[in-house]
Amino acid sequence: MKLATLKKGGRDGTLIVVSRDLKQAVEATGIAPTLQAALDHWDAAAPRLSALFDDLMDGKAEGSFALKLEALAAPLPRCYQFVDGSAYLPHVERVRKARGAEVPESFFTDPLMYQAVSDGFMGPLDDIAMASTEWGIDFESEIGVITDDVPMGASPQECAEHIQLVTILNDVSLRNLIPGELAKGFGFLQSKPRSTLAPVVVTPDELGDAWQNEKLHLPLITHLNGNLFGEPEAGEDMQFSFAELLAHAAKSRPLAAGTLLGSGTIANQDTGKGASCLAEKRMLEIIANGKPETPFMKFGDEVRIEMKSRDGESIFGPIEQKVVEYRR
Repeated sequence: MKLATLKKGGRDGTLIVVSRDLKQAVEATGIAPTLQAALDHWDAAAPRLSALFDDLMDGKAEGSFALKLEALAAPLPRCYQFVDGSAYLPHVERVRKARGAEVPESFFTDPLMYQAVSDGFMGPLDDIAMASTEWGIDFESEIGVITDDVPMGASPQECAEHIQLVTILNDVSLRNLIPGELAKGFGFLQSKPRSTLAPVVVTPDELGDAWQNEKLHLPLITHLNGNLFGEPEAGEDMQFSFAELLAHAAKSRPLAAGTLLGSGTIANQDTGKGASCLAEKRMLEIIANGKPETPFMKFGDEVRIEMKSRDGESIFGPIEQKVVEYRR
């Protein structure tokens, strides 16, 4: 099934069930007012939401309406926890190579992960409002999974059973602020603003055989200002599965229902498939030519991120965002 959130009913919006082709929807408030409320009681809510999805697909859902993407908030407008990994080692290797550093052996067995901003997410068509382009505005095309309650110390096999929803996201980064923050030895803060979620989240069964071993085996397609920027295969070169990443996050604490886990920037060893962020393209330019040529985003630039099924249908709907000047 596919779920989304309307921009109505307060900060957490109104939960809706969405048809497979993203054209029709029906409110699910009789089951749960919000997606977070559904996740809090997932065992009870999921079967009822699935039945409503079936009714919608059969044309039997009362009160169904034509879906307009501009009416959607992020599926989870805010969540209790967002942790973001860096599971694609080709990306990590290039970042470090550009500054003359090697990848430590531990990176092959111990995932990189940080605590990200979770008190609010931008909707799929919301502008990226920033006060300055001097901050080095960048997009990061990623996959994310959303869990129900995960107990502390859960194994990867156990964590696989707690992945209830899948989506794509734009993890906005401010590249020129990152070096100064990391130099303090205390992680990201100002350099990682709010991220953006796709229009809908889907249950793993919607992905068919593209979902294998807790990895999503399809290209993630990014366009910048209408031009194809990259379409790397998300299932290739992913060092850690989502189950392994969740087990890492849950080592010393339980994960609350509604936890969002990001994959990190999608990247392949084959650079012919393009990149999923400007930083990586700039790194490849540094490695090849000694200096970057591609600028970071400026006001007016637009990014589009989407994943399609093998039949060419949009799975999650597109993220389409323009960078604009922030005004209080």
